Amino acid sequence: MRKQHSPAFKAKIVIEALREHKPLTQIAAENQIHPTLITKWKAEAVNGLLDLFERGNKRDAFAAAHDKEVAELYEQIGRLTTKVNWLKKKSGLDPDL
Repeated sequence: MRKQHSPAFKAKIVIEALREHKPLTQIAAENQIHPTLITKWKAEAVNGLLDLFERGNKRDAFAAAHDKEVAELYEQIGRLTTKVNWLKKKSGLDPDL
């Protein structure tokens, strides 16, 4: 069974690795994790930093596209719900309608 590490623990380890005061092997030994895991977390953190400082235009465009898709899906849900209710009423299967 794999051990699950919390985001706070990962952040602490990555910050310690980025400071480079200790070698990765020493950090790994002190925290009872494998050194390649620290390298993986460090790479993920660096890639995440690039997204953090990305211009707002891409994030805004993504958010707008997401909002548009959500609105379209809600419209489709409304249409389908109306059709199902109509079919239930016409078929006589639903006595509540």
